[in-house]
Amino acid sequence: MDAGPPTPQGRAAALSRRWRLTPWLFLAPALLPGAIFYLLPVLVSVLLSLAEWDALTPPRWVGWSNYAYLLGVDPLFQRTLGNTFIFAVGSAALGVPLALAIAWAMQGARLQPFWRVVHWLPMVTNAVAIAYAWRFVLDPADGILNHLLGIAGLEGPEWLGSPATAMLSVVLVAGWTSLGQNILLFSIGLGQVDSRLWDAARLDGAGPLRMFWSITLPMLRPTLLFTTITSLINGLGSFALILLLTGGGPAGSTDVTALYFYRMAFEHLRMGRASAAATVLFLLIMVLTLIQLRLLRRGGLDGW
Repeated sequence: MDAGPPTPQGRAAALSRRWRLTPWLFLAPALLPGAIFYLLPVLVSVLLSLAEWDALTPPRWVGWSNYAYLLGVDPLFQRTLGNTFIFAVGSAALGVPLALAIAWAMQGARLQPFWRVVHWLPMVTNAVAIAYAWRFVLDPADGILNHLLGIAGLEGPEWLGSPATAMLSVVLVAGWTSLGQNILLFSIGLGQVDSRLWDAARLDGAGPLRMFWSITLPMLRPTLLFTTITSLINGLGSFALILLLTGGGPAGSTDVTALYFYRMAFEHLRMGRASAAATVLFLLIMVLTLIQLRLLRRGGLDGW
């Protein structure tokens, strides 16, 4: 029996379904590689964290044993977790205020395109080149930093060779590496501040520090929040720089969680335990990301 031509309502419904599908078709070229190369490895890692596997024999299901060992028994993992937080917080505490101060000081400076290129160089330079350049700077015998300290009559320490200064040294390098990106973000944020606010405050007799504290800093709250959270996230996942600078030493003083599960997987062939450590770190980073998204949606720290 002939159903007859489609009704206007039927044509509208079919067109609506087609329009709902169209955006996903355009997004597919970007979503498919992301699903294959990011989402799938994460799911495999989570599954492996619930098993024992040495990459040579079939995996053996052990449930939550790997997590119980890491969080309740293994002092090495707990120490690396502490070092990871120290490194992440230290690099953010150093890099974010310094980037804000430089961006504030360079407002209205000439040759802005040139300075933006200079600021961006650490972000596009290979981590190996950065590590070897800084190893030369921090070398206790021939390094530039100790040479300058010697001119001032001070004895320079073994920056990367002493447990007392190794973490400080890698924090300094990490803060320098992220400095350019944060300067650019703060420069963009400062460009969005209405200059009439500064003019009005200047007419009322406010000095530069007062204007910065009462006008600039509140207006930069979203940028400040974004740079702080992203710096913490980058610090939690840092791996290559520490591996190249200290390898986790000396005496484990710079041993972080990313190095822990790297060695656990490729030196000890404990893939399940390494996957569990990676999952713990992934969850910590995800929590920070969710906090950032919540704060940004609500307008900054005041909206928490």
